Amino acid sequence: MVQKRMGQIEKAIARIKEALWAIGPMRPGSLTEQFKDRENEVGAFWQISYTRHMHSRTDYIRREWVKTTHKQIKEYKKFKRLIDAWVTLAIEHAKLTMKIENSKTKK
Repeated sequence: MVQKRMGQIEKAIARIKEALWAIGPMRPGSLTEQFKDRENEVGAFWQISYTRHMHSRTDYIRREWVKTTHKQIKEYKKFKRLIDAWVTLAIEHAKLTMKIENSKTKK
């Protein structure tokens, strides 16, 4: 049973690695439309906000780059989900490996 689960985990990790190779250009953050005059919604501009290495950043994004930036943010979120899944599987794999080794030493 444990060996079967180990094989499933290893296959899942292999699929995650393949999916990571397919990740395109990415960047973290949230893209929002802001207004110089919020009340009248005048003077619209786009900005991306993110935190990297414990430093918060806000950059302005030109209107022609909004669509591309949305795609990059989507790719980053996909990357983060894949990495999180990989780490979860790696932890389970490590625990099962220890369980197998412990059962070998008890015999």
